[in-house]
Amino acid sequence: MAMSAATTQSFLLNNKTTRQNYQTLKSATHIAAFPSTHVHSTTTLTSTYKSMSISCSAAATTTTTPLQTPPSTSSDRVFNFAAGPATLPENVLQKAQADLVNWRGSGMSVMEMSHRGKEFLSIIQKAESDLRTLLNISDEYAVLFLQGGATTQFAAIPLNICSPDDAVDYIVTGSWGDKAYKEAAKYSKPNVIWSGKSEKYTKIPNFDSLVQNPDAKYLHICANETIHGVEFKNYPTPLNEKTILVADMSSNFCSKPVDVSKFGIIYAGAQKNVGPSGVTIVIIRKDLIGNAQESTPVMLDYKIHAENNSLYNTPPCYGIYMCGLVFEDLLDQGGLVEVEKKNQKKAQILYDAIDSSNGFYRCPVEKSVRSLMNVPFTLAKPELEAEFVKTAAGEKMVQLKGHRSVGGMRASIYNAMPLAGVEKLVTFMKEFQAKHG
Repeated sequence: MAMSAATTQSFLLNNKTTRQNYQTLKSATHIAAFPSTHVHSTTTLTSTYKSMSISCSAAATTTTTPLQTPPSTSSDRVFNFAAGPATLPENVLQKAQADLVNWRGSGMSVMEMSHRGKEFLSIIQKAESDLRTLLNISDEYAVLFLQGGATTQFAAIPLNICSPDDAVDYIVTGSWGDKAYKEAAKYSKPNVIWSGKSEKYTKIPNFDSLVQNPDAKYLHICANETIHGVEFKNYPTPLNEKTILVADMSSNFCSKPVDVSKFGIIYAGAQKNVGPSGVTIVIIRKDLIGNAQESTPVMLDYKIHAENNSLYNTPPCYGIYMCGLVFEDLLDQGGLVEVEKKNQKKAQILYDAIDSSNGFYRCPVEKSVRSLMNVPFTLAKPELEAEFVKTAAGEKMVQLKGHRSVGGMRASIYNAMPLAGVEKLVTFMKEFQAKHG
């Protein structure tokens, strides 16, 4: 980071408190900027990038120059295949870094803003507007930026949609669908109309074979199972037109176009495809709001959040800001149609490498429902798995170990995973097979 003496003096002398302190010094003084905490007569500026000495001169002009963006650190970054929190677009991180201390001339970081101030209101409103554009969300739906993760919505949904005695249907295609069902049992009468547990969650059912309850308030699915790598390529239609379709889209949210009008509720944790951990997004048809059970905690009541535009209490401000930057980036890429094409290409390369390995690598998921986001695979020689993970990490490919409940490997290749990351992984896989096959 480079900053002229004049720039430093101008910034400091325009602040009342700093002017008073400056007058007390009464001499040309070396001023240390963040992250230093002390000022001495010969203080050196320290930063993440390099050290330099900066002095203030009383004769310096007050012309300001824009803060320079730090040099790219691409060579220092790993390919992060974590399931979440997950990799974010590097250009988004750099943009956030450039505005970290002083957001658009406001004189403060987004992390310091009042959530009711005009600056943050502009951030959250634009984030919602861009998300509506990405998913073509109509005005019939409310968009809520909440906290608590998708797991909190496992309870919030039945509390808001059902009475304790109402029937609801669940299709369980993996661990997260199963957890959602178990939580719903506390607040409604859920019924599992199909479960893939007996086949280790490697399939999705034929919708025509499902026996739905015509009185069910909703039909719940997990659109993409992060742990098991199973993804719905299309969606079931509830038997009764009054029954709504509810989907947990945490791990494939904004990875492809979705017809929101088919759903009553879509919910997603942001930390996989659209932002850091801490933000949960709920898209809910407005006519479904306002019927919460009396025992519903205020923080789980959709009506409270909708009436207050997601600002009933202090929201995860910085996380929402980061989501907004990601939405901008997805729009700049051409929208979700183009994003899906990129995701399909990455997934195809990786699945082809697995399928062409003559059994050295194996993906257990039925081909027609393999996830574009989370690719689980095993080695024919399980004793090599630890070495695979360790050696890959040495090559700057990290978080490839499978979930503790299933083992093996898992490569999460969300929107922000570049094609180069998948290509490098495939090359490594082939080399590893050649050495150990």
